[in-house]
Amino acid sequence: MPSNSSLTIQQPDDWHLHLRDGDMLKSVLPETAKHFARAIIMPNLIPPVTTFDMAKAYHARILSALPAGMSFEPLMVLYLTEKTDVSDVERAYQSGLVKAVKLYPAGATTNSDSGVTDFDKIQPVLEKMAELGMPLCVHGEVVKHEVDIFDREAVFIDKVLDPIRRRNPELKVVMEHITTKQGAEYAREGGDNLAATITTHHLVINRNHLLVGGIKPHYYCLPVAKREEHRLALVEAATSGNTSYFLGTDSAPHLDGAKESACGCAGCFTATNTLSILAEVFDKEDKLENLEAFTSLNGPTFYGLPVNSKKITLTKAEPIEYPAKIETPDGDVTVFDPQMPLHWHVKI
Repeated sequence: MPSNSSLTIQQPDDWHLHLRDGDMLKSVLPETAKHFARAIIMPNLIPPVTTFDMAKAYHARILSALPAGMSFEPLMVLYLTEKTDVSDVERAYQSGLVKAVKLYPAGATTNSDSGVTDFDKIQPVLEKMAELGMPLCVHGEVVKHEVDIFDREAVFIDKVLDPIRRRNPELKVVMEHITTKQGAEYAREGGDNLAATITTHHLVINRNHLLVGGIKPHYYCLPVAKREEHRLALVEAATSGNTSYFLGTDSAPHLDGAKESACGCAGCFTATNTLSILAEVFDKEDKLENLEAFTSLNGPTFYGLPVNSKKITLTKAEPIEYPAKIETPDGDVTVFDPQMPLHWHVKI
């Protein structure tokens, strides 16, 4: 059991991370690498990372951007399209460099226009992935205009995800960034081949944070934050210690000008202060003993990877002041504001 003021855990990983590319990559990568040993790297660049060769090139750019003296392992992901080559997926996974394939319903989120519209066309890839034991990471929202944006996750589970899993019972699936009570329940009841990531910001905000008192663009993300009952269900799931859930921050940097615009980009940038926020959330629930499972143990177990050998220590003291923004050559990126004091300091 942790003490009231100190907690030592295995070093965490981030099982859903956006690093972008170029100058943005160089600016935000250190914010993750200072606390996390590894991260599943999202492939929705322009153009998307659709092939093994593109994944190798992106992997090299990430390592090249890593500051001297920092250690970090990017876990690469292929962007699934209706033209994805089965043999290329197999070659990528067997290389050890690529750990998963990402399913974006076309148009569901940032840079997802190359995603899937006809799910029958990806069946050969899914069958091969099931054979290999290669996880499928899923952005779980339908994109039909007639479906309310607050209902799109629940409808996706019923209309898309459950049929895919019934057709491919051996396929390992990660429901990424779940935001609903239905998502948490489905993940918990789905057996050993199903898991879900939960973001830092969805444990903290509900849709009031986005909409009450004016539109708050830095709380706009996809999937969008839901009602308070759903946030509470996510907190219960994350802090439970249940192996079905683990951390995927979905930390998604955008320049302030792109966020604070007439059509603002979706994404919350949480890499900088995630561990302090999570410790605060778990502490308030009196579940600090389960923080390590959520951040450091459940993810590697599901992906079939070793747990990190290095440890980190969090200590509770006077509130820590994180920077409000991260500077890039093209402008600032606003760091997620949890609207509560953060007492937990991270020491590697």
